[in-house]
Amino acid sequence: MSDQTRKIAFICSKGDLDMAYPALVMGWAALGNGIDVTIFFTFWGLDMIVKSRQSRLEIAPVANTSMKMKMMGLPTGNLGIPNILGILPGMTAFATAIMHKKIAEVGAPPVGEYLQMLVDGGAKLYACKMSVDMMGLKKEDFVDGVLDIVTASDFMDMTEGAQIIFI
Repeated sequence: MSDQTRKIAFICSKGDLDMAYPALVMGWAALGNGIDVTIFFTFWGLDMIVKSRQSRLEIAPVANTSMKMKMMGLPTGNLGIPNILGILPGMTAFATAIMHKKIAEVGAPPVGEYLQMLVDGGAKLYACKMSVDMMGLKKEDFVDGVLDIVTASDFMDMTEGAQIIFI
């Protein structure tokens, strides 16, 4: 067994509610196992750390072929929500509300609280410079805990030897 600390790095590229949790859950598990955790937010993944967006992450049923009615609490077996229903006004809000309820039922904290737990546990959070520049954001736009805005090259240097997981 090596004396070196294991390292894992997550690249969060999506800002949908259901895509926020994989890195949070796995990052928390990694910290609990003594693994060094770094999270890099790029493109729409920045929504997870932008103050004005973080509490407004949504899950859209349109083209989400994995969204099963049974999982969403509807008694219709394993049918997916038909894409045509996803275009109806209010369907994104409906799906988002149900997902928030399901997340709360399993005792998972909201995204902001989860990120704060990770930071408190020693995880390092970074925003992608190219995405930040493209979207006209500044460091002040991000929640507390984001250490810096870095280039992809900087991220690669910082996470040398880490297992990298793209979400």
